[in-house]
Amino acid sequence: MTTRLTLPEYEALVEQSPILIWRANTEALCDYFNDRWLSFRGRTMEQEYGNGWAEGVHPDDFDRCLNIYLDNFHAINTFEMEYRLMRHDGVYRWIFDRGVPFYNESDGEFAGFIGSCVDVTERVEAQEALLINLETQIKQLKGIILICSYCNKIKSSEEIWQQLETYISAHSDALFSHGICPTCLDEQMKKMEPLKE
Repeated sequence: MTTRLTLPEYEALVEQSPILIWRANTEALCDYFNDRWLSFRGRTMEQEYGNGWAEGVHPDDFDRCLNIYLDNFHAINTFEMEYRLMRHDGVYRWIFDRGVPFYNESDGEFAGFIGSCVDVTERVEAQEALLINLETQIKQLKGIILICSYCNKIKSSEEIWQQLETYISAHSDALFSHGICPTCLDEQMKKMEPLKE
């Protein structure tokens, strides 16, 4: 059995939701923002109304954001996008925005879009840090490493010949422990045989 929310319950749900909610009319102009949105932005409904909300979109994201919004709006398609939106303190935060078309209950006509937004800044920053770290590791590992055929020293980018362990320690998180392989052990034991006599 499904129970429909009453209008007061629906309004309370929308206003107290932890996500930012917006609504746009059939002319693609926003005509509603929930309290969470207005608090996040630090602006009034009148300031955000219409296209006022777009004043908070980061200049580098504005054209892409607008194109996604309008292209999907005119096609009446659900859309998702990420962009930076200025918070009340002047800091840009990454927002994941999902817009879906809605229709009049009475006649089923297209009535506009409803959107929900979540602050995903921590995820975006973590992904960027991971990418930078990965690029750094790849940069450290790529290329040809010149190794001396006799002493196994490695020539660094500074034209310095270094012990293998020194070079690898400087370019990775690897730790070293020394041992002796069976072949070298046999060779060393044979060299010591004459000393026993």
